[in-house]
Amino acid sequence: MHRIMIVAETQSYIIMSLKKKFEELSYEVLLVRANMDAISRLEGSSSAMLIYADGELAGQQQALNYIKDRAVEDDTAIFIMGDPDDIAAVENLIPKHMVPMEFKRPINVADASAEIDNYVNKYGKHNKKKILVVDDSGAMLRNVKGWLEDHYQVILANSGMMAIKYLTLNRPDLVLLDYEMPVCDGKQVLEMIRTETEFADIPVIFLTSKGDKESVLEVMALKPEGYLLKTMPPADIIHAVDEFFERKKALGGMG
Repeated sequence: MHRIMIVAETQSYIIMSLKKKFEELSYEVLLVRANMDAISRLEGSSSAMLIYADGELAGQQQALNYIKDRAVEDDTAIFIMGDPDDIAAVENLIPKHMVPMEFKRPINVADASAEIDNYVNKYGKHNKKKILVVDDSGAMLRNVKGWLEDHYQVILANSGMMAIKYLTLNRPDLVLLDYEMPVCDGKQVLEMIRTETEFADIPVIFLTSKGDKESVLEVMALKPEGYLLKTMPPADIIHAVDEFFERKKALGGMG
């Protein structure tokens, strides 16, 4: 069953109509106001987020920033409905590349829900292998997500400790791990992964600027699946990831 989170300040007729229509499409529907505390209490991730933008909601900057960050972490598409000015106000905080579709009023509930359902079934994260990318560089995280998100569900962690926290609750199909990070570097992250029984066998590929022989040899004993350099052309990095999953599939290690 898919799950959609509908963010709206009032449970108006159109919101309740959307809820009913998505339930007819076998979705679990979560209705929530644009309140950071209320949204943070919702456990698990959604297949999609739908923001019903009105003048009141468009001013909830803290909540919208939180929704954006949560969508990035969970690789969840955000859909926006409302008047053009209110949609534009929301998109000042949520980048357009995270919003595959906008629905301007007046809204045809049946058509809009069908379009969202079609997108979720065609491009939704449940169809994709899950890759956790760990890097303290925000620019690098955005680059890697851009390279891989068409074919993979990409979750981002900007520190080693954030990655470990994620792994205690979720199981990705692959970790792309930076070597040089403050506080907890890539070698330490991989050591922690290998010593925890519940995720010791999660495959890890280094994606790093650190290409000297000593650094490479230092982590080989921890048995990473590979060692890629950030200086490689993006097409080569994508190919290496694709090849990893093709190899696993051929060996029967993944469906």
